[in-house]
Amino acid sequence: MFTRRSKIRIETERMTLRLPMHSDYLDWRDLRSQGQTFLQPWEPQWAADHLSRKGFTNRVYWAQRSVVAQTALPLFLVRREDNVLLGALTLDNIRRGPAQAGTVGYWIGHGFARQGYMREALAAVVHYSFTKLDLSRVEAACLPENTASRGVLEKAGFKYEGVAQSYLQINGRWRNHVLYSSLRNDRRGPTQVGLA
Repeated sequence: MFTRRSKIRIETERMTLRLPMHSDYLDWRDLRSQGQTFLQPWEPQWAADHLSRKGFTNRVYWAQRSVVAQTALPLFLVRREDNVLLGALTLDNIRRGPAQAGTVGYWIGHGFARQGYMREALAAVVHYSFTKLDLSRVEAACLPENTASRGVLEKAGFKYEGVAQSYLQINGRWRNHVLYSSLRNDRRGPTQVGLA
């Protein structure tokens, strides 16, 4: 579980997953601005202050409040060998009670894509969700044409569940999304349904 003073760190083979800090601003801004063309087709429309220090400061405070409230776990992916910021992954919308579920979203810098970092991070966060947070289900959604995201979800053990119509507003338009999940006690076999 989260604690008010906990320093959440998840170690993987190549990375440390940790909460964002104010000192990450310049690395985050550079990674996001350099990858803007790569990221924007898959993300909600960026606000005017998206890359500003104030916008980032608000994100850091949101991350801290979310961890205390136990509603989200926002993590930066930092490569251990050289302390380079690679991207971010957030377990959000954590629901307790009968659901015991959360929704994961993620992005990776253009120069670090397709190197297995996000699959490694997803696998670690799913394991943490099941063993430390006692969740039963981790959900994810992506655009149907985002084959890279679909591939990383499937390699991390997520299973295709269907399509949600007008699920999220991406790059200024309401878009359908394909839905995936990872279950703590998953008895489902591999799926080929919904794969293009």
